[in-house]
Amino acid sequence: MPDKYLKMILNSRVYDVATETRLDFAQGLSVRLGNDVWLKREDLQPVFSFKLRGAYNKIASLDAASCEKGIITASAGNHAQGVALAAKHRGIKSLIVMPRTTPGIKVSSVRALGGKPLLHGDTYDEACEHAHKLAKERGMIFIHPYDDPEVIAGQGTVAMEVLQQQRDPIHAVFVPVGGGGLIAGMAAYIKALRPDIRVIGVEPEDAPCMYEALKRKRRVVLDQVGIFADGVAVRQAGKEPYRLARKFVDEIMLVSTDEICAATKDIFDDTRAMVEPAGALAVAGIKKYVEREGCTDESLIAINSGANINFDRLRHVAERAEIGERREALLAVTIPEQPGSFLKFCRTLGKRGITEFNYRYADAHDAQVFAGVQLSGGDEEREELLDTLRKQGYAVVDMTDNEMAKTHIRFMVGGHASGIDDEVLYRFEFPERPGALLKFLASMGKRWNISLFHYRNHGAAYGRVLVGVQVPPAERKGFRASLDDLGYTWFEELDNPAYTLFLG
Repeated sequence: MPDKYLKMILNSRVYDVATETRLDFAQGLSVRLGNDVWLKREDLQPVFSFKLRGAYNKIASLDAASCEKGIITASAGNHAQGVALAAKHRGIKSLIVMPRTTPGIKVSSVRALGGKPLLHGDTYDEACEHAHKLAKERGMIFIHPYDDPEVIAGQGTVAMEVLQQQRDPIHAVFVPVGGGGLIAGMAAYIKALRPDIRVIGVEPEDAPCMYEALKRKRRVVLDQVGIFADGVAVRQAGKEPYRLARKFVDEIMLVSTDEICAATKDIFDDTRAMVEPAGALAVAGIKKYVEREGCTDESLIAINSGANINFDRLRHVAERAEIGERREALLAVTIPEQPGSFLKFCRTLGKRGITEFNYRYADAHDAQVFAGVQLSGGDEEREELLDTLRKQGYAVVDMTDNEMAKTHIRFMVGGHASGIDDEVLYRFEFPERPGALLKFLASMGKRWNISLFHYRNHGAAYGRVLVGVQVPPAERKGFRASLDDLGYTWFEELDNPAYTLFLG
């Protein structure tokens, strides 16, 4: 098995269009982690992603007759650009089906690279289904983004370069995982030549398709996937990548959105490059691995898989990086509603910097404060701070890992509402595009009154909304049924302490 892919990788045609990218030493990360950390800079490819390798290797394997009617694929970004450039190089017409939620920068890039973008559906699955339908109707060749041996072999050339560039012992290579094409090709190559090297995949906690597949010993279809790291937001691992991963991958690690944001900042600090969320997964995995294993003086390699980030999303990355690095704590603190209470509270915090402070009068007895506090000692210092506040008589709730608090509450602290009966609270995610918010509101209907609403656009593919609705208990079963009919991902949040402390 490894020999088959070894030969395919060695004979791949990727360098007709792709470049051999650098393996950069990450000085800052290495010092902080006590290990030698190296970054494989696939963000420096002509399309700013490794996806060009596999796309071209597949297209180069096709004969002229097969391509006469053109090729087609479905992608929300990196694979689309890879296929467009590869097809242009071979003089083949390419049709790229992209979800309507795809950022304009990626649609424009496909067009500039010679591909013809066609927007269809709100998700990759809908776009892919339409692409397969068109391929059949028009006799076009479908180029799969990861579940194809030629694509896998093309991605495997990343491992070939890594082993050529780093001749010294390597402890582990960390690889971002979506559908699995990259890690499948890299693991097959590495285990054929250097079986002592650990191959570790990294996925977001909210999109663990390969992690769940290996855990359950079968491919699974996730009910939903998180969309922050859109480059790896895949509901099911590919059949061939899963088969190879079972044989050659040592482990799949999961990391949080905040850990991805912190890793994005780490990469920027060392290289001044801004990678996309999926491109920072491997570094986030390295940091978590070093903390877990306590290893030192090892050589660890991260694959920076891509840099196609929507500029607007940088706001979200910047907001969450400090939390992901455990350099900020978000706290909900009850203080007395009396003169001097703010001053006393700030003195209790000591000389720590305050990153934000949100408050509004609620009643004559107590005040609820939402505070961001800078930390230099990570989780240990956070626990010490919580203990100090409690010993001083403050009621405090740690909101640092509360998603609703970080996404919504910190921006809308305004005091408790009075006279609001039968309120229920839900978080929604819906495809983001012009008019999407209006459509969401219209779809909520007029049967129930909206009592709370918060929406913030981060430049992502999906919008996030927090909604309070007045629904009598007898009507709640029908209300939840209407939510299912909407077709949006939703989370019930009525018991979330961020709501009860600041808004309920």
